Amino acid sequence: MRLDKWLVQARFFKTRAIALSEVEAGHVRVNGAKTRKPAFSVGAGDTLTFPQGGRIRVIRVLDLPLRRGPASEAAELFHDLAEDVPQGTDKDE
Repeated sequence: MRLDKWLVQARFFKTRAIALSEVEAGHVRVNGAKTRKPAFSVGAGDTLTFPQGGRIRVIRVLDLPLRRGPASEAAELFHDLAEDVPQGTDKDE
């Protein structure tokens, strides 16, 4: 599935135009590599890294959507890898 389409159907961006501009600006990484191609193919197992709402999102694609459904349906399409990192483990403290 196209990267920009997946980002919209998984509800990370409100419109495909926003997703397209983020990808073309080089703000999205797929498996650690920057891509500027909105048509870049993504599938289950891929890791996406991109800025959203003042933070960096790191997610693993679990499935491909059939449509842009409700948020509960979209939440089943990915796993947020940032949730796996323990909070409050700064080395500077």
